[in-house]
Amino acid sequence: MNNDEFTLDVGLALDLKMAFKRNGYSTEEIKELCKGDFLGRVRDVKLGRAMITSALHEVDLDADPFCPGGLFATGKGTEHRRGGKLILTPGKIKLYLAEGQKNGGWLKGHQLRKELADKPVLNANVLDYLLAHQELIPDECRGKYIPFWGTIYRDADGDLCVRYLRWGGDRWVSDCYWLGRDFSGGNPAAVLAS
Repeated sequence: MNNDEFTLDVGLALDLKMAFKRNGYSTEEIKELCKGDFLGRVRDVKLGRAMITSALHEVDLDADPFCPGGLFATGKGTEHRRGGKLILTPGKIKLYLAEGQKNGGWLKGHQLRKELADKPVLNANVLDYLLAHQELIPDECRGKYIPFWGTIYRDADGDLCVRYLRWGGDRWVSDCYWLGRDFSGGNPAAVLAS
């Protein structure tokens, strides 16, 4: 069919309406589709002249970590586990509890750090990437305070701490726990799923 023969009859309009509904489109999203050349680019995909690719979420685990005000990632007791490039895909992040955190138990942070020494804990670069791309945070994280043990900071007093991710009511936020505090079952470590 060429463009001269195109007519939008009631049946075709209903087909479009049902396709939009079936795929979860809002009225605002449909209006966005009608702007500029967007539908022309969709047609190019249909005709094989273009491709749709998924966004690649790559985290550089080797980069120096972000240090929020008053925290340092260098000096005695600090650590930043490096690990190359990490492609974040669904299921890549797992929540891990040490044995002592289960069944209402808790562990002091310094002890838990030792128990996690051989686990694939994720560093703060992943935390900061997730804060910037909150749609990637697994639903199972809600209601928990998730430490990223791959980066251990120290504060101006020399106390060691680990940053964590938590739901702040309307968005995900980050703060830090000092390693001298208790870590319970509500504080599972963010680890790389195998």
